[in-house]
Amino acid sequence: MSVIQAKRFTLDEYHKLGELGFLHEDDHIQLIRGELIQMASKGRAHETCLRNLLRELPKLVGDRAILQCQAPISVPPNSEPEPDFAILQKRDDNYLSAHPSGRDVLLVMEVSDSSIDYDRDVKQSLYAEARISDYWIFNLFDYQLEMYSEPYQDNKGKFGYLNKRIVLPHQRVALSCFPDLLLDLSRVFPPRL
Repeated sequence: MSVIQAKRFTLDEYHKLGELGFLHEDDHIQLIRGELIQMASKGRAHETCLRNLLRELPKLVGDRAILQCQAPISVPPNSEPEPDFAILQKRDDNYLSAHPSGRDVLLVMEVSDSSIDYDRDVKQSLYAEARISDYWIFNLFDYQLEMYSEPYQDNKGKFGYLNKRIVLPHQRVALSCFPDLLLDLSRVFPPRL
């Protein structure tokens, strides 16, 4: 009896698919643990939250770090998620030579509505495995910010974060990478309809 097994891709194979024209920017495909994952389309609240972050984060961070929005982070050997936002360490080449990796990321953020379970389980584990120190989920389903910190690996090889903190949308929160900078969440979360 033969066993049918799905093809898993490496980062190099994934990039080659793009170069050969099999994948396009509009496909909304991410490589997660070797699998090509089609990401769900974004709703209006999700897009509004992204626009609000695009307005607030550059004013707040200035030239202390590099901001990237919906762009790849390399997590070898077989993942390249594209988080909604990442705050990166400054680098002379502005990441022209290679996508940022976990060691370059100061803070990663996802905006979640229908993707909340995926962002809590799959992406949280992936970011912890990449040793990204801080992971935030702008949870539009429960209307709160979930802040995760201190990545760990348990004795069974599972990755996660030791700490979880909930912040309400009317509060201000310090950026973990720059504790003197406060983000006013009332200017980020979209109004409830």
